[in-house]
Amino acid sequence: MNSATVRNLLVRGMLAGLAAGVLALVVAYLLGEPSVNSAISFEDAHSHEHEMEVVSRSLQSTAGLATGVLVYGVAFGGIAALAFCFALGRVGRFGPRATALLLSGCALLAVYVVPFLKYPANPPSVGDPDTIGQRTTLYFLMMLLSVLLAIGATLLGKRLAPRLGTWWATVVAVAAFAVAVGLAYAFLPVINEVPKDFPAALLWRFRLGALAIQTALWGAFGLLFGELAERLLHPRPATAAPGAAVPAPQ
Repeated sequence: MNSATVRNLLVRGMLAGLAAGVLALVVAYLLGEPSVNSAISFEDAHSHEHEMEVVSRSLQSTAGLATGVLVYGVAFGGIAALAFCFALGRVGRFGPRATALLLSGCALLAVYVVPFLKYPANPPSVGDPDTIGQRTTLYFLMMLLSVLLAIGATLLGKRLAPRLGTWWATVVAVAAFAVAVGLAYAFLPVINEVPKDFPAALLWRFRLGALAIQTALWGAFGLLFGELAERLLHPRPATAAPGAAVPAPQ
């Protein structure tokens, strides 16, 4: 794949990430923001300290939310496009659309779902401010381990495929990934700072909303980028206009 094609795919990946970010923004506004507002109301009702807001809540839930989600979509869209350039033709006989969807699904699993299951997202009123640095470090450590383990499982499957066949090599690779993730879960410390009186239904809705945002982002990206990559790499042949004369064979 030459540099011009990689550049074109990178641009398309960022555009697909931007479009997917718009969809994720709608999901965040409809599913995430109501839970955030409820969590803030819970915190205000149970806290005796009232700090002055540096940034208003209305700005956070509109321009701030849009900026964060869209920048995230563009950035990860570009990274995923570069990963697509490397993966195309190396992970099986998949076309651009199937490769983009497979890559998006693996990214969702490794970058978000696996760390989420160990350190799930919490509403604003949950968590000790003194441990935010530790919690952030552990979360990104789990994310890094997940990505590295996913790459290792892919390489393992590729190496075993000639001997075991594609099906059993995939089964072994997935099982190895699951065992390694389980060991990481067991050895990394557990963090549970949810107050006992915090509504369980609100916590569930917030975490489900966070998962829905990421699913919408990566699902939309896979579909959009797959279509854009397909049109770039396998352009449709031009068809003659209706009524146009067809040259006679010589």
